[in-house]
Amino acid sequence: MATTQGTSAPTAALALLVFPGLADLSEQQVRGTACVWSGTPISTATAVDLGERKIRLLDGAISMFPRGCHGCTAEAARTALLAHAPVCEQCVDDADRCDTGRALRQIVRECRR
Repeated sequence: MATTQGTSAPTAALALLVFPGLADLSEQQVRGTACVWSGTPISTATAVDLGERKIRLLDGAISMFPRGCHGCTAEAARTALLAHAPVCEQCVDDADRCDTGRALRQIVRECRR
């Protein structure tokens, strides 16, 4: 499971973060040595692990292990939360009871520190 500064977030929440298309990424972004959104160089100490992503190709798939900088990850999680919350029945009823919404809020909080 992916982590942000040592805390786990459900894979479902991480899957809601939208990345640029594979064709738009540099080799460093695909390898995880640069932020998947901004291309800023990152290290193990400064990166947020975003989990494994399967990329479908014409005759199969490859695995990508993207990482982001804290600022971009927080913004992507905030954007995902704004898209998720209005269409999630649990979030509409009681946002504190939705695991995905809670995980996205956690990512935003931890990445903004």
